Amino acid sequence: MQLKSSIPFTPNRVTSDNKSSMSRKKIYWLSQVSGWFLFVLVNLIVVASFEKLTWQRLVLWLIIGISGIIITHLLRKIIRKNNWLNLGIGKGLFRIVTSSFVSGIIYYGIVFALSELLHARDEEFRSGQLISGIINLSAIIFFWMLAYFAVHFFENYKKKEIESLIWEAAVKDYELKTLKSQINPHFMFNAMNSIRALIEEDPEAAKTAITKLSNLLRYSLNMERMEMVPLQDEIENVRDYLDLERIRFEDRLKYKINIDQKSRAIEIPPMMIQTLVENGIKHGISKRTDGGELIVNSKIENSHLQVQIKNTGHFAEDDLKKSKGFGISNTKHRLNLIYGEKAKLSIKNEDSDLVVAELEIPLGE
Repeated sequence: MQLKSSIPFTPNRVTSDNKSSMSRKKIYWLSQVSGWFLFVLVNLIVVASFEKLTWQRLVLWLIIGISGIIITHLLRKIIRKNNWLNLGIGKGLFRIVTSSFVSGIIYYGIVFALSELLHARDEEFRSGQLISGIINLSAIIFFWMLAYFAVHFFENYKKKEIESLIWEAAVKDYELKTLKSQINPHFMFNAMNSIRALIEEDPEAAKTAITKLSNLLRYSLNMERMEMVPLQDEIENVRDYLDLERIRFEDRLKYKINIDQKSRAIEIPPMMIQTLVENGIKHGISKRTDGGELIVNSKIENSHLQVQIKNTGHFAEDDLKKSKGFGISNTKHRLNLIYGEKAKLSIKNEDSDLVVAELEIPLGE
C-alpha cells in the first residue's frame, strides 16, 4: 500500500520554503546580535560598578562581543556540516563539552592578546586568571551550544509531531475511503432479478422499483465524496432499500421507521445505518422461513444521536466477539476513525427472538 501526498509540488510552495528559510536566518542573526550585545552590556555594567570605564575597555568588550558572534557562528557551521544535531545524547554532549572547551581556549587567547595590545589591563597577569578566564568563556560557549541544540531539538520534535499527525490523517483518510469502497449493497443482483419478474406482473410497481434502485446506486456511488450526510438522507436511502427487499421477501418482511424530528438534520457518516439494516435482514430475517420485522428508531439524548435497529432473529455471543459476518467490525472501525472513543456501537440479543443494534454518535462533531 502506497499513500500519495495530497500536497502538490508547485512554484508557490518553493517560494514559501525560501521565505521560511530567509525568516529563519533573520531570527538566527537577530538572536545572535541581541544575545551577545546583552552579554557585553551586562558585563560593562558590572565592570563600571567596580572600576572606571576607559575607551580601551569599551573597545575590548566590543571586540569580545564580535568575537563571540564569529566563534559561535563558526561552531554552528561545524555542527551543521557534521550533522551533530542528529547524534544521540551521549555523543552530542561529548562534542558540546569538547568543542566548548577548545573554543573557550581560542576565545581567551583572542581576548588576552587584544587586552595586551590595547593596554586594557591594570593588574599584573596571574596564572589563576588564565584558568578562570578559560573556564568562564568555555562556560559561555557551552550554554550557547546547549541553547542552540535545545532550540533545534524542540523544533525537530514539533516538526516530527506535525508530520506524524499529517501521516496519521492521511492513513485515516485512506482507511475511510477503503472502508467506504467495501460498503456496497449486496442485494443489487437480487433486486434486479426481482424487478425483472415484476415487469410483467406489475409494470407500474416495476417502474417505482427501478427508481428506488437508481436512488440507491446514486447514493452508493456518491458516498466517497460525502464525508457526512443528514440523517434524513440516510433514512430515505434505507427506506428505498427496504422497499426493494420487500419485493423479494414479500409478506416475510415488515418494517417501521420512527425518526425523531429533531434528529433529521443531524449529520452522520453515510451508509452506516444502511449497513446495520442490511446486516439485520441478511443475518436475521432472511434465515427465518416466516420472515420477521425490522424497526429503526432515532432520538437525541445526553448530547448524542441514538439510533436503534431492531430485527427478528438471533445470533451467538461468540460471533459478536469475532465481529464476523455482521458488518459490525467495519462499522466500529469507521466510528473509531471519525469519532475516536466518543461514539459507540453495540449489538445484543433481547428476549429470545430479537436482535438490537444501538448506535451512539456525539453531536457537534
